[in-house]
Amino acid sequence: MRPLDGLLVLDFSTLLPGPLATLMLAECGAEVVKIERPGRGDEMRGYAPKWGRDSANFALLNRGKKSVALDLKDPAERARLAPLVARADVIVEQFRPGVMARLGLDYEAVRAVNPGIVYCSVTGFGQTGPKRDEAGHDLNYIADTGLLALSMGRPEAATVPPALIADIAGGAYPAVMNIMLGLQERTRTGRGCHLDVAMTDNLFPFMYWALGAGAASGAWPGNGADLVTGATARYHLYGTRDGRVVAAAPIEEKFWETFCDIVGLDAPLRDDAADPAATLARVREIIAGETAATWAARFAGRDCCCNVVTELREAFEDPHHRARGLFDHRIADGQGGSIVACPVPVSPLFRGRPEEARTSPALGEHNAEYLDAGRPDAPEAPAG
Repeated sequence: MRPLDGLLVLDFSTLLPGPLATLMLAECGAEVVKIERPGRGDEMRGYAPKWGRDSANFALLNRGKKSVALDLKDPAERARLAPLVARADVIVEQFRPGVMARLGLDYEAVRAVNPGIVYCSVTGFGQTGPKRDEAGHDLNYIADTGLLALSMGRPEAATVPPALIADIAGGAYPAVMNIMLGLQERTRTGRGCHLDVAMTDNLFPFMYWALGAGAASGAWPGNGADLVTGATARYHLYGTRDGRVVAAAPIEEKFWETFCDIVGLDAPLRDDAADPAATLARVREIIAGETAATWAARFAGRDCCCNVVTELREAFEDPHHRARGLFDHRIADGQGGSIVACPVPVSPLFRGRPEEARTSPALGEHNAEYLDAGRPDAPEAPAG
């Protein structure tokens, strides 16, 4: 038994935020039914690289789910969903505000037939406010909230962050957290709720230190101008002689002193508060004089919070991550092949066994099982 066994989730979302949220629910045992448009389904199915019938992206985010394909704009097709809507525990939707209302599937309409529903709406700007109808993607949301402005590189060579922060940390993770809180509240009161998860709202905790600095002192941090955005030698990325990068974060004094000893920093520059720019420039020069392998060897076994930036393939093969079981779970393609499943922040206590290589669903694969069950002329539902 997993914690969410027996929980029915209807997933009306696409691409990343909602599907990652429902993936975590599915990994904990929930029965997740993905509602897709006929023909194309979730746009993520068509992304590159392809893996089997769909994309690797789709497979990673939709392992173990079921798929129902129907035209939500067709009233007759929508009516076929009524039994599922009436018995669902959770609905996750990712449309712009107002779309589900036009389809007759908004929270108020669903609550009328299912008072216990935990209904989660994931959007960029939320269900209210002047920007509620604006379109956007992850880059737009981190730009709009000031997060990107804290560390984006020089304007003439600005850097796009490598992580989809708003989609995952601002959307998927808060959605799961609030769904679980909503279910707990339903257990206590018997009533469901409507969760308004706005990705932009949830980005501000990432800037707690910047908000504190601005609100308390009036000195709002600029681009790369603060401790944790690269303005000092104690938290910086340094290029090595062979084109690799050292990530140095010896913030605390004890780590800083060890770091200075390792790199042989001149005594007058070790007081980095006296002339931060001079200290930074000298450390940059020292690190650039040696190879990454040299620095890795010198940092090994020393407490100074420094390491060489690891490439993704190296991290994937790292014995530590392997020992933690991050890549033990697999996705099956239904033809004997498999790839690593998406690691999710769910304790192994609550997930299925790693040897269970589950598949992602074909578009509309489960229509008969979920839409036509109970009809006298319905085809027999497939096993499983």
